[in-house]
Amino acid sequence: MILPAEPDIDVVGEAGDGLAAVHATRVLHPDLVLIDSRMHVPDGVEATRTTSIAAASQSRVLVLTTFDLDEYVFEALRAGASGFLHKDAPRTS
Repeated sequence: MILPAEPDIDVVGEAGDGLAAVHATRVLHPDLVLIDSRMHVPDGVEATRTTSIAAASQSRVLVLTTFDLDEYVFEALRAGASGFLHKDAPRTS
């Protein structure tokens, strides 16, 4: 809901699971892919890994999570995520 409200962001696709996210990335070639860490089939880290490979460095992956675990952050970054954002992070103007 937040992203479409931003004037300089165009949402070009949405996916309900990791497989759909990978497919959408291959088809749409977005600048940024937001992946939920709790995504299913596969989980967020594996979807990040596969999306990063599928995107061939054209798309950046940002992982959204509710986890505060350093291990999870490092795993997502090793999988190819460009960044990591906690879902409770305050919105800045």
